Amino acid sequence: MKILIVGNGGREHAIAWKLSQSPRVTKLYCAPGNAGIAKQAECVDIKAEDINNICRFAKEKNIDMVVVGPEVPLSMGIVDALEKEGIQTFGPNKKCAQLEGSKAFTKAFLARHNIPTAGYREFTDKEELKKAVGIFGYPMVLKADGLAAGKGVVIAETETEALKAIEEMMGDKIFGSAGEKIVVEEFLTGIEASMLCFVDGNVIVPMESAQDYKRIFDGDKGPNTGGMGTYSPSLIFTEELADQIREKILEPTIKGFQKDGLDFKGVLFIGLMIGENGPKVIEFNNRFGDPETQSVLSRLDSDLLDIFEAVIHGTLSEQKIKWSDHKAVCVVLASEGYPGNYPKGRVISGLGHVDKDVIVFHAGTKFGTETDEKGQLPILTNGGRVLGVTATGITHEEARKKAFSNVEKIIFEGMQYRKDIGSIVKK
Repeated sequence: MKILIVGNGGREHAIAWKLSQSPRVTKLYCAPGNAGIAKQAECVDIKAEDINNICRFAKEKNIDMVVVGPEVPLSMGIVDALEKEGIQTFGPNKKCAQLEGSKAFTKAFLARHNIPTAGYREFTDKEELKKAVGIFGYPMVLKADGLAAGKGVVIAETETEALKAIEEMMGDKIFGSAGEKIVVEEFLTGIEASMLCFVDGNVIVPMESAQDYKRIFDGDKGPNTGGMGTYSPSLIFTEELADQIREKILEPTIKGFQKDGLDFKGVLFIGLMIGENGPKVIEFNNRFGDPETQSVLSRLDSDLLDIFEAVIHGTLSEQKIKWSDHKAVCVVLASEGYPGNYPKGRVISGLGHVDKDVIVFHAGTKFGTETDEKGQLPILTNGGRVLGVTATGITHEEARKKAFSNVEKIIFEGMQYRKDIGSIVKK
């Protein structure tokens, strides 16, 4: 089969890496891809949001399946457009993509189907929101309703911080149109966890658990990012907790989809807060999480193509998905200045020295235009999150030590990373 992957980050590299292991994949393309993905797939210079040209390319190359990685093209309706052309596509349609495209849409869905989540209110008027500052006490959680690359959440500790955030989000529009509506939620306490699930419209099947680290600095300090690392399985997941999540969240979610006419097919990412009163949903996303995918897929023993086909055709219940008992840790290497403004085009060295059993997933890289002294094109930084160094081991600590020992082999100017990924259960 000929497969086209849409996207250019670490998530898409992990998908390409796993699909390349399938004996039924004869050709992999990626639009637009990056310097790391180029090892597994032929990269095509088409942006992920350029739906017309992606459809054109898929038809020209007789692509058998398109796999959509990022949330933006999903929200734009890329699945609907490709399916209209008769091309089978992995990912939810535009209607279902509202679950990530609008925080208010998801909160209303959760409330309607009695799925545990934080209390909330939504606002479209800046002055009205300012008058309601502290409605749930402090810290005050403010979320841009629309897509903001995983950074549209502000947790204000004081009234001053809350008013500043409101002015930035609704006045200065730091998140663009995503901040035209703000969802205010009560602050949940507990331990965060992530759950990725395959959904085929009939059943919802959780993957192995993972735990991510959103804040930029050690000890969960500093601003939110798209994710600075992850490990799998999560140390907090017990059989009792898994049963609670299935009963209170997963089963009501799939029934809610069916009741609301949401024919969801793809990956549902569920952000959870595990507190004293059990698990509650923080957010829904419509796709593989990044960097959770890197640690989770590195533990998948089954053929990913088989799973994708089962999701598309509604036969997921017939799949017996197998996972490795090994543990995985992914450490993200980021550019200086991230998650704010950051430089691009810095030379990355040391990639050739990484252990063969360690995977370096490329998130924000590109090839340089001039060859180096060895006659090769250098690999340069091209994003805020640059690389995801991912290691597996028999034990959690073995995987962690292996990941960090290989992080030290990689160098680029201004490189920053968290040193506590996988070392603690976050509280």
